[in-house]
Amino acid sequence: DLLGTLEEILPNLQRDVSVWIMTKDSTFPSVHTLLDKIEDASEDPVPDNRRSANNLKSSVLYIFTSGTTGLPKAAVISHMQILKGAAGLWAFGATAEDIIYITLPLYHSAASLLGIGGCIQLGATCVLKKKFSASQFWSDCKKYNVTVIQYIGELCRYLCSQPVKEGEKNHKVRLAVGNGVRNDVWREFLDRFGAVKICEFYGATEGNICFMNHTGKIGSVGRTNFFYKIFFPFDLIKYDFQKDEPIRNKHGWCEKVKKGEAGLLISKVNAKNPFFGYAGNKRHTEKKLLSGVFKKGDLYFNTGDLMVQDHENFLYFWDRIGDTFRWKGENVATTEVSDIIVMLDFIQEANVYGVSVPGMASLILKQNTSLDLEQMYKQVVTYLPSYACPLFLRVQEKMEVTGTFKQQKFRLVDEGFNPSTITDPLYFLDNSKKAYVLLTKEVHEMILSGKMKL
Repeated sequence: DLLGTLEEILPNLQRDVSVWIMTKDSTFPSVHTLLDKIEDASEDPVPDNRRSANNLKSSVLYIFTSGTTGLPKAAVISHMQILKGAAGLWAFGATAEDIIYITLPLYHSAASLLGIGGCIQLGATCVLKKKFSASQFWSDCKKYNVTVIQYIGELCRYLCSQPVKEGEKNHKVRLAVGNGVRNDVWREFLDRFGAVKICEFYGATEGNICFMNHTGKIGSVGRTNFFYKIFFPFDLIKYDFQKDEPIRNKHGWCEKVKKGEAGLLISKVNAKNPFFGYAGNKRHTEKKLLSGVFKKGDLYFNTGDLMVQDHENFLYFWDRIGDTFRWKGENVATTEVSDIIVMLDFIQEANVYGVSVPGMASLILKQNTSLDLEQMYKQVVTYLPSYACPLFLRVQEKMEVTGTFKQQKFRLVDEGFNPSTITDPLYFLDNSKKAYVLLTKEVHEMILSGKMKL
């Protein structure tokens, strides 16, 4: 069903790019068919001399990053990463008897490596849904006797925002494996849908580090210990948000943060934990590496994620460095601000991002509700420090998301807060009036000229 989108570019493809289609016949001479060849293929194992891969580090496919803070990049995936990803379900306690429901897009590593790969590794049953549907989710789980579900954060929120139905706890799902679920959604999910063990993990498609939360501690992505750090050496280091780079001391070395402080997660690159980089893009690959971190010649993968480690060694995701902004000398985590805003009963979704004058929130209102500016003001000044209160609000009809339901910030940051170019309603936090007011062209000009104090 995607062949139509390729039709016009087929003649211009490089000679070494071949296109395969999951059918028995094709109307395009340059497109190869696959089903007829699978039917004719021998059941015997492939002989060693026919295998193109001769070691675990050879590449097997490219997976494009989701592109939340820039354009997607093609991450090189090796056989080693496929095998590590496929062991994820097993590591969380799934078995061959489990029935695993996958509704996520297969062009991302969660569904393809962990989900499909995990089912193959276990010999488990896979129920594959063409497209995620919040309204059909639980009825599908009952219909197919599903025992394990896969999620990414927003998926759980979509399920929680569905109208309450009778018998919602009447299912066989025992494990939910995924990442990015917010604390409030995590609690609501358990209250509403029963004793499902939420197995939150942390990992990047191209990264060489992962964490797994086996204990079900709400909000955490996992726990570290002495043995873990032997196999996956990582550190959390101090970060300069204004310069957008790690802080280095007078000797030129990076410094570790204290427990309870947010730091940039970096992971040592070595023979056991290699970084395979991005296809055809040396600059992006080099940009993800830090050298001379703690001593001369050492090399670390820069995850771009800020984490906090507590005194019990539990790890918590704090924010992406592209999303965190600095205002009035303080670091603001966009996730913290959006968590406070979505507590309001008229807010469906909030996407917080930094603009040239930091602190803006794009809002989606719940159906049949209106924006209560007074309540909004009260909420942010009560629950957020003054430097974290969003200065600008933008009300949108629909939130732009990536294929894995991550909020798009790139275009919103670019568009900023100019009422001449943005047709959506814009509001500004006027401290002198202690209220959010409509952002007019006059107010916009006064902000830019510095006549209005922020």
